[in-house]
Amino acid sequence: MQDNYVLGLSVLVPFAGAFVLAFVPANRSDLIRIFAVALASLCFALSLYIFLSYDHALGGHQLRQEHVWVESLGISFKLGVDGVSAVLILLNGIVLLASVIVSWNLQTRNKEFFILLFLLVTGVYGIFETIDLFFLFFFYELAVVPMYLLIGVWGSSTDFGSFARTKEYGAMKLVLYLTAGSMLVWIALLAIYAQANLGTFDLESLQTVEFPVVFQQIFFPILVVGFGVLAGLWPFHTWSPDGHVAAPTAVSMLHAGVLMKVGAYPILSVAITLFPEGAQDWAPVLMGLATINVLYGAIAAISQHDLKYVVAYSSVSHMGYVLMGLATLEPIGVSGAVLQMFSHGIMTALFFALVGVIYEQTHIRDITVLEGLSKRMGVTGIFFTVAALTSLGLPGLSGFVAEFLVFVGTFRTYPFLGFLAILGAAITAVYMLRLLSKVFFGPLPSQWEGLSDASRHEKWAMASLVLVLIGVGVWPFPLIRLIDSSVNVVLAGMGG
Repeated sequence: MQDNYVLGLSVLVPFAGAFVLAFVPANRSDLIRIFAVALASLCFALSLYIFLSYDHALGGHQLRQEHVWVESLGISFKLGVDGVSAVLILLNGIVLLASVIVSWNLQTRNKEFFILLFLLVTGVYGIFETIDLFFLFFFYELAVVPMYLLIGVWGSSTDFGSFARTKEYGAMKLVLYLTAGSMLVWIALLAIYAQANLGTFDLESLQTVEFPVVFQQIFFPILVVGFGVLAGLWPFHTWSPDGHVAAPTAVSMLHAGVLMKVGAYPILSVAITLFPEGAQDWAPVLMGLATINVLYGAIAAISQHDLKYVVAYSSVSHMGYVLMGLATLEPIGVSGAVLQMFSHGIMTALFFALVGVIYEQTHIRDITVLEGLSKRMGVTGIFFTVAALTSLGLPGLSGFVAEFLVFVGTFRTYPFLGFLAILGAAITAVYMLRLLSKVFFGPLPSQWEGLSDASRHEKWAMASLVLVLIGVGVWPFPLIRLIDSSVNVVLAGMGG
């Protein structure tokens, strides 16, 4: 395998796999499952190869590939990875494989489901790998559009007493919010293209341009809000919990585990990189909104009775730490934000897989009814405990390392908000420990006597995610080295 083709393959393989699946007879469910797992395994292998191939000592964009598409407009299919994107590509490969394995027993139109899932993943790979802003927007849309059908067709409606949300509502709300964010992004990208006057969308070329300070002050917040909608930025986050809850298990895993990072990553790679003065001027505002993210999400999670909504609002809270780290514009804080993207991606994918297992067995998500499940679902209880302890930041797990770096960066720049961030972590500990004690470690009601544990496929998928959480918590340095090699370059551009 030649290095200058591996990135193109990582984009082409899931797209080609979706195309091949279209010709498989819909009644061959077993063949479709096997093909989907094999394709996801190949995607994971490519992701791992890209991650291991990146040389942090050299830095910059590596494994490059470029093909001119529209020369007159300066649009090229230009790919390359830096240390940050190499880590996120690995995250995408891990979550994809786990989500496909968890979907092994999907009965309803699994052919169309996997086609849309791999189209979504194609977009995610493209976003993390492209160095051309036109194709960044193209892949951004490709990653978002399949979500409407994946939720609207295979999702589930919530009828929780007086609170009711249909899957169609969740899908439409998601699309409307993300489309609005996409419009802001496209306006900003066209403005950048015109202002630079280079006749190119090439990000590396645009980095050489010193944009006027006023221009940066206007378009930095437009980019942050446009991308931040997908990252769950308060107050544009409300689509996310409803979308999480309505989505099927595998889509929730990819949605929370990977897609929300698709929103956070360009804030660093595009907004902060191109607009350093704008970033410095608007950083306090972004930090304030991110702090609200942390506290609001944690307080909202503690008041939920639906197990999936607890995890969904917890996800909003933890994405607040990502945004806080980015807003520090400080090497430790920004590195912590990227590591938090990875840790949160694995953790929430595990959470939603576990919630799917529980719902499949009990057909209910009401935590006032669920109780003592570990007596019949021991492995599920162990995995849920690891995910919960990662969420509250227990040392030895990935969440602690990532949040510690974010806290250090925040205290160096905004000490009072750093205190509020730690308060958010304390609230997280309260609702996670309460959730564990009630749902898994209380007395077992007679109605749950007949429950069985997760299937063999689900155990394998979730065990792999648990091992990653422990591995990164114990030995985070391979990830941190790659992240630092790129973060330091970006911050050096603003004198950081």
